[in-house]
Amino acid sequence: MRTLKLVAVSAGLSSPSSTRLLADRLLQAARYRLAEQEYAVDVEVVELRDLAVDIAHHFVTGFPSGKLQETIDTVTGADGVIAVTPVFTASYSGLFKSFFDLLDPTALTGVPVLIGATGGTARHSLVLDHALRPLFAYLRALTVPTAVYAASEDWGSGGDEYTEGLPARINRAGYEFADAVAARPAREADEDEVVPFERQLADLRLD
Repeated sequence: MRTLKLVAVSAGLSSPSSTRLLADRLLQAARYRLAEQEYAVDVEVVELRDLAVDIAHHFVTGFPSGKLQETIDTVTGADGVIAVTPVFTASYSGLFKSFFDLLDPTALTGVPVLIGATGGTARHSLVLDHALRPLFAYLRALTVPTAVYAASEDWGSGGDEYTEGLPARINRAGYEFADAVAARPAREADEDEVVPFERQLADLRLD
């Protein structure tokens, strides 16, 4: 049985946070869908707030810490990535953007990505299409059609006959994401992979 690796990246700053909650719900929906298709699923959640200092040091020194490099490898090695950010000043958070700035621009090529965002008002929902989709298009990821924005009033609301509620949007997005992950061919190990010089130096510093 093929085992699929799913990684959720949450840029929430508090604990607990609505951003982490949305990431967990999306991950749960995708995992359920893949289980229906009889896939084994390995999941991991990355909390970027735990890496904030490491990310800042990387920008200053040019070298990732061992923990940060391990996280980057986890995200870029996943079969599918769920990326969720809180909205600050009508865009993704600086911490969210800083982390994805550290990835090689080709590291997520063709990888299914499900994007989500949280905020205090529904007026910021356009951040999904105006900020997050262009970011992952630049990274050459395969962003699934349905993205999920959760405003404060969405939590605990099931929707009505005219409006699709948050649970339904989460399930639809999770299912689309799971189907995209399952349809993607398994990654093959690249024996001729070129390791960037900065990575080699960072590995030497960790020895």
